[in-house]
Amino acid sequence: MTIGSERYGSRADTAVFAVCLVLSLVALALPEALRLPIASALRRTVLLPVVTVQRQAALSREERQDVLTLRAERDSLALASALLPGLRAENAQLRSLLRLRGRLGYGYVGAEVLHQTGLADGLTLLLSAGRREGVAALAPVVAPAGLVGAVLSVDAHTSVAMAWSHPDFRVSAMVEGGRIFGIVAARRGETAGEVMELTGIAYRDTLPAGTPVVTSGLGGIFPRGIPIGTVQGVLSETAGWERTYLLRPAVHPAQASHVMVLGLDRAADTLAAAFDTLPAPADSAPQP
Repeated sequence: MTIGSERYGSRADTAVFAVCLVLSLVALALPEALRLPIASALRRTVLLPVVTVQRQAALSREERQDVLTLRAERDSLALASALLPGLRAENAQLRSLLRLRGRLGYGYVGAEVLHQTGLADGLTLLLSAGRREGVAALAPVVAPAGLVGAVLSVDAHTSVAMAWSHPDFRVSAMVEGGRIFGIVAARRGETAGEVMELTGIAYRDTLPAGTPVVTSGLGGIFPRGIPIGTVQGVLSETAGWERTYLLRPAVHPAQASHVMVLGLDRAADTLAAAFDTLPAPADSAPQP
């Protein structure tokens, strides 16, 4: 482009600007009755493309805001959907715990299972109740479905419970209304922490699959009648002497979010009615 054409373009722009300036001053000087119709006519004719672009920009901005709002609502719904099963499970557990409290009546402390990280995960549970709340060492820890473990150590406001999956955990158990007794411990090996072992069952006694196993009350720690698990099948047997059975636990420690710590003064009680298990005869004793 030549220098002359550039100067001509510059002069044309200046002239257009001057004309627009003069028209604007004239428009400002006009009375409102004349100014409004002129402005409306300009918007319908000369400024129509500008108004259209402005309208499209406003619509695009609203649509973009709607997309952001919809995305936020979708994310909130996805989060709520992900948390819903856990909330339902916790709600059901709390309802069961309330029913168990009503049946127990006295001699317990409610506690929440707190999160902990370390090598003891799955073997011990950190509870939100301690000495100030009335928790004592060796006190039984139960959930609505049955036995969880026993208190190992107690602090002022927290305590550590030994779950049944702990290698040192043992509990005296009975089946069939107190006619058969044995010892329950955690299974070792690949299925450690998933199933239990019921040992000490006489060879002459046969336990079919699905037989419920509860605490016997022997030993002075665990009250009688707390569900421990159900028989899955024979693990091993010594011909003519005894059988060892596999048990499916009534409560898995990892699934317990709220528990109850029983008082040691309840060791002589029979809690079969509280856990909906069949009461054992009061005069039953281990077979020789």
